[in-house]
Order: sequence, then C-alpha cells, then structure tokens
Amino acid sequence: MAKIRVTQIRSINKETDKQKANIKALGLKKIRDSRVFEDTPDIMGKIKAVSHLVKVEPADNE
Repeated sequence: MAKIRVTQIRSINKETDKQKANIKALGLKKIRDSRVFEDTPDIMGKIKAVSHLVKVEPADNE
C-alpha cells in the first residue's frame, strides 16, 4: 500500500474539539510535526476532517 506523509501546518488553538482530537489521533503535536501513514480509508477520513490544518504528500520510501 502507498505511504503518505502528513505534516501539521497550522495551529489548532481555535479549532473545534473534534478537529483537535483528529490531530491528536494522527499523532501530530505541533506545527511542522510530521508522521508517515499507510494510505487507508481510516487515515484519509481523519485527514479530510482537518485538511485545512495539514499538508499531505507522498512519503519517501519509508
């Protein structure tokens, strides 16, 4: 399966509790923090909920 890199690019200070929970579930803690995930429907749903706060790009063979 393809891997994607998710990077937080904006603050979660004024976001809803649900959006904060999705960022936490993705393992992101601060701006410019990145994680690599398998491209699954579960992860893509979380990313879609916070798409304005994160940047998604293909991972580099990790």
